[in-house]
Amino acid sequence: MQRISDTPAAVRTDLPPVLAGGAFAVSGVGVALALADVESPLRAPFVLFFLFAGPAAGVAAALPRADPAARASAAAGGAVVIDLLIAQILSSLHVLTVGGGITAVSTITALLFLGALGRRIRNPELINPGDRFLKGIKRI
Repeated sequence: MQRISDTPAAVRTDLPPVLAGGAFAVSGVGVALALADVESPLRAPFVLFFLFAGPAAGVAAALPRADPAARASAAAGGAVVIDLLIAQILSSLHVLTVGGGITAVSTITALLFLGALGRRIRNPELINPGDRFLKGIKRI
């Protein structure tokens, strides 16, 4: 008998990609509102979400073998450090603007994701077991 607290397997497997897509959409809307200089009550929370979630996801992607709790705390700390370093550098150069900060954070985040992708391409052990199985079948 199924209890109310039991979650179906579809929720466990389908929910993370849906949440990631929602986070990407919220971040994209925030960046678009900030770069277009649109006055909206959603602009500040969406941009703050982007400034935290983007670098945090990039740092988490760079740590594939870490324990989930350690990975989450390192990602949160890394996101704060990245944001503060970018703000300090742009402020000391006297070029701190909304567009410049968002562009710099986007660039650092993209570099983190590209580094993780490059490591994943070079190291086939990081590919999930189902993909490795299918590659093995294709070789035979």
